[in-house]
Amino acid sequence: MFMKMLSGAMIAGGAAGLLAASLHFALLQDKLLLGEQYESGELSHFAMPAPTQDHGHAIATGAHEVTAHSHDTAEGDAEDGHSHSHASSEEGSDITRNLYTVAFNVLIYVAYAILMTAGFAVATTNGRRIGPSEGVLWGLAGFAAFQMLPALGLPPELPGSSAADISDRQTWWWAAVVASTSGLGLLAYGRSIATAVLGLVLLALPHLIGAPEADGYAGLVPPELSAAFAARVLGVGLIVWTFLGWLAGKLWADEPFK
Repeated sequence: MFMKMLSGAMIAGGAAGLLAASLHFALLQDKLLLGEQYESGELSHFAMPAPTQDHGHAIATGAHEVTAHSHDTAEGDAEDGHSHSHASSEEGSDITRNLYTVAFNVLIYVAYAILMTAGFAVATTNGRRIGPSEGVLWGLAGFAAFQMLPALGLPPELPGSSAADISDRQTWWWAAVVASTSGLGLLAYGRSIATAVLGLVLLALPHLIGAPEADGYAGLVPPELSAAFAARVLGVGLIVWTFLGWLAGKLWADEPFK
């Protein structure tokens, strides 16, 4: 039974991880790389826009730029070998980073799938039927417990964002995940008003306590970029968790774990 559960989790989690990596490259990576440019100081949203120049000055500036371009071209042949090596190094670094991204997403969603299939086993022993439709509900619950509800206190952050101490944030995040998972479980499988009330209390408790906050708001990243990144992270999470639940539920129904 254990091996069949593990194989289902590996298949569903691996597929969900590949989907997550694909959506990361399509929707998140450009925002993440832009955030790193603000963090390093290469870009700054505090910089004032350049003043508008008159037509005559613009023509003079254009002539200067052409001269500079010609000078750069003359030196290009001498530095071609160095530039090619530098470009190759950057390309290799990008490939390595992308491979790590794929590996991380696959590993994390396999772990989520193992937890989900373990939950399927508990539910099945209590007389609950698990199929693709039920799996989608489990996926939505997983998204709520691991991403949406914790994000109410600690939204996804770009590099360079102001934030509280990392250990305090990790402690609160784990507490929020445990409380949210327990609360949703009591609401879904509780059989009395008391368990439903306890479930609601557990859902609200981390937010009543409050997540750790930064002493001030002076991050390097523009708030518009941070907001777009957070929204996309949650959107990607919703899609991938729904797919994970559907596929895990389908595999469970097609190959019962007895």
